[in-house]
Amino acid sequence: MKKNITLSRYLVEQQRVDGLIPAQLRLLIEVVARACKRISHSVNKGALGDVLGTAGSENVQGEVQKKLDIIANEVLIEANEWGGHLAAMASEEMDSIYLVPNRYPQGEYLLMFDPLDGSSNIDVNVSIGTIFSVLKKPEGHPGVTEDDFLQAGAQQVAAGYCVYGPQTTLVLTFGDGVAMFTLDREQGSFVLTQENVRIPEDTKEFAINMSNMRHWDAPVKRYVDECLAGVEGPRNKDFNMRWIASMVADVHRILTRGGVFMYPWDKREPNKPGKLRLMYEANPMSWLVEQAGGAATNGRERILDIKPTKLHERVSVVLGSKNEVERITRYHTEA
Repeated sequence: MKKNITLSRYLVEQQRVDGLIPAQLRLLIEVVARACKRISHSVNKGALGDVLGTAGSENVQGEVQKKLDIIANEVLIEANEWGGHLAAMASEEMDSIYLVPNRYPQGEYLLMFDPLDGSSNIDVNVSIGTIFSVLKKPEGHPGVTEDDFLQAGAQQVAAGYCVYGPQTTLVLTFGDGVAMFTLDREQGSFVLTQENVRIPEDTKEFAINMSNMRHWDAPVKRYVDECLAGVEGPRNKDFNMRWIASMVADVHRILTRGGVFMYPWDKREPNKPGKLRLMYEANPMSWLVEQAGGAATNGRERILDIKPTKLHERVSVVLGSKNEVERITRYHTEA
């Protein structure tokens, strides 16, 4: 890997040399990255910037919003609405889609994002992040409607996340592998620090919220019980459990060293297929994981093949090291 390649140079080479991305998509990703830098600055200021605590409101999901949830959402909208690359945006924090105002030129892309994933960790200084996904607006449609966003994850043209931790790291895919960039605060730029990220096919780590064990379906219980049985159990090896309660942080660990992440359906709300949002969280993360050699299913089928029926659709998620995901999916099929 060449040294000191900035995100801008990387994107230009992806466009000009490799022909992987159009110019408008390159510019869109640069704008998203700049927005992430602004969000990172707000996160880093914490109590000094009066951004901790709740905002006294709820989002469309009925979840209490943190101050940083609202700040991050506004930063992403303001950064992206005027550049001419987008036709519309959708966010976990907004009830419906956000159309690019008529005073600005409209582009051919649709941007979806979870502006600040892992909000419960904000006040305790644990890693949180921004997740985003880009779709192409269907051709021949005048204007933009919610239906234009309802595309399977396999139709994404770009996806990524930015994790705000000890370092601020941007992770990207355009469908040709996964690259990681670290924010150099002295230089003010994201710099390429890893290319061709690969997830080991086997692992000894799993991530799941164990407090929900009594609510799980039988296949999930079977898998976790086998992991907990350790070297004397059917898996013949000891497993470690990790759970950060921030999907960005958990997936980043898996991309870095392997593992499997599970947020399954449970019996508390049996009519909901899962907790995580298909379009803002599961689709972009699943594509990143697949591009790194991993796998992602809802326990029964590939997540990227699911055709969404509504903007804020939820889904069960099992993703990470390929062999473990296939095992968990097989347990669901056998059940």
